[in-house]
Amino acid sequence: MFNLITIGDSVVDNFIVIDEKEAQLQCDLKRQHCLLCLNYADKIPIGSTGQSVGGNAANLAVGCRKLGLNTSIVTDLGDDINGMIIKEQLEKHKVNTDLVKTVPNAETRFAVVLNYHSERTVLSHHVKRNYSLPKLPATEWIYYSSMGENFEKLQKNLIVYLKKNKDIKLAINPGSYQLKKKYDHFKQIIPFANLIFINKEEAKAMVGKKSTIKTTIKALHNLGIEQVVITDGNNGSHASNGKEIYFMPIYPIQPVGKTGAGDAFASGFLSALHYNKDISEAMQWGTANAGGVIQEVGAENGLLSKTQVSKLIKKYSKIKPKKI
Repeated sequence: MFNLITIGDSVVDNFIVIDEKEAQLQCDLKRQHCLLCLNYADKIPIGSTGQSVGGNAANLAVGCRKLGLNTSIVTDLGDDINGMIIKEQLEKHKVNTDLVKTVPNAETRFAVVLNYHSERTVLSHHVKRNYSLPKLPATEWIYYSSMGENFEKLQKNLIVYLKKNKDIKLAINPGSYQLKKKYDHFKQIIPFANLIFINKEEAKAMVGKKSTIKTTIKALHNLGIEQVVITDGNNGSHASNGKEIYFMPIYPIQPVGKTGAGDAFASGFLSALHYNKDISEAMQWGTANAGGVIQEVGAENGLLSKTQVSKLIKKYSKIKPKKI
């Protein structure tokens, strides 16, 4: 039996670290809207490059596996070198790949991640898929996340599966395509979710951009979700069990790269729930795991073990979730 099966697209992230002198930011007065500017038609020197497996589903499967959970993944790969890289890396991290489908004569998704001043700008390559839900083995949790065009059939079959297997818990983390292009379809699975991971901007887009954090959380609960987790980058995170709302600051760790920080938080949080921690402790696990990832370039390189999570929480023991 698995502790977690993740469902979603996997990608190969190609990282380019831009020298701080070779680009500039142009922002409005409030620094809420910024543009990364490079000299057009010029040769731009780069500091370093790297490559890593990414995608919400892959990151969660690896992150939770490193924290001791038995994990598997449902994902479609092309029969190209990127597909081989992803499968090899998943197996290297001891994630079960029996549910991975290799699509003949197809590309695997990839992204180019521009790192500048530790922040990232992602150029993402999407691939059309004919998604299908395989026969799922027994599991405690399913994590359903970012997918592209034609996800509707798989989601419909997943809803049927959840209706028949009411003891299985569902965590969701919608991708940009599901929220922006096909929200009317995606929202059909929301009432079946026990837990949602979502960033602040996406949460407000779902329930109303003018809402406060408390009214946003309440609105998400009203959709039928038991537990709500909202991340907000450097501003920390909020979590609610429907009765209490907590706020957790980030740890004072200087970031090298922020790619995968949200997924690291989610894998830490979800793993803590598996070990019967309450949401307050789960927020500490998530914050610690995200703190490990931002110290490396790539979504999986800095993922922590249980021992490392405990050490980081102990190191920053004065920083704890507070009820709001």
